[in-house]
Amino acid sequence: MFQIDSPSISQYFGIVDAYLSKVLPHSLAFGLSIIIALAVFAILLFMLVTLFVYLFGWAERKIMARMQSRHGPTYVGKYGILQNMADVVKLLSKENIVPDEADMPLFAMVLPVVYALFVLALAFIPLNASFVGINTTFGLIVVFLILSFMPLLLFLAGWTSGNKFGSISAQRSVVMLISYEVPLMIVLAAVALASHSFSLSAIVGSQSHIWFALMMPIGFAIFFIVMLAELERPPFDLREADNELISGWLTDVSAPYYGLALFLDYTRMFVGTLLISLLFLGGWNGPVLPPFIWLMIKVVILTIFIVIIRATTVRMRIDRLLKIGWTYLLPLSVINLFLAYIIFIVVGV
Repeated sequence: MFQIDSPSISQYFGIVDAYLSKVLPHSLAFGLSIIIALAVFAILLFMLVTLFVYLFGWAERKIMARMQSRHGPTYVGKYGILQNMADVVKLLSKENIVPDEADMPLFAMVLPVVYALFVLALAFIPLNASFVGINTTFGLIVVFLILSFMPLLLFLAGWTSGNKFGSISAQRSVVMLISYEVPLMIVLAAVALASHSFSLSAIVGSQSHIWFALMMPIGFAIFFIVMLAELERPPFDLREADNELISGWLTDVSAPYYGLALFLDYTRMFVGTLLISLLFLGGWNGPVLPPFIWLMIKVVILTIFIVIIRATTVRMRIDRLLKIGWTYLLPLSVINLFLAYIIFIVVGV
């Protein structure tokens, strides 16, 4: 049965409406309360995403520097914590140059649309039992339906630039993402079998005693690898094969849009690590600490691990990368689905 509600927005609406109803006509108070409740949720979500992007933009540089015997950001602020702020000011102050061969409307629109899709996906992802913008029984399907537009948008990002390097990079990204989305969907089917639900909150609730990562280690490994590919993080960063394609579909992106692309990368990482935590690591379940803190601890650990992978692996050739997806991950995902059916449906664990 399809159900949809909004616990967080409803809570904010109740608080605001209770106050405004005393001083304004009912219809006006109702409308303003809805607008204010939506604004409060959007601001809280934006602050959380911005904090993550800022801190891990800095942390990734420091972690990689330490692993490579460098200092990383040092001079701007204590431990270089304000270096990202200086970079933002620098990027925003530069001229936005558009190539003559670019399809201007589409070229200018793609990156903002991609970022808007990830923000929309975040609205469906619960951060604890009550903080979720849109809670639905089909949240898992909705989130990955939104993210499935990524290959098309990445292709448009490269193709509309009018640059052959950007176009080739976009084609590589699309081929890779399509190849890895097939095993991704099969793993998601196994998770739905295990929890008997497509609701993200219900999936987290099903892991109150044991994580799905322990019950389905093959599925967890596949999902983690596929999410690295979806996030285009090393060794799957084919868009940026700098010895062949310069900077891929970002080659012709000027400073302000390049800053948005960096912001988008870390937002994608935030969404990806959230999904891994919710689907396989028990989400916000944990003793003593508040649920939200447990979820953020898992997200931070996963993000650090992804950064370590970036610093210690080399970029793969596209033929080998596609071979891994079709030859290994796809059969393993089918085996994982079969085992999940036996364990959770036939045996009834």
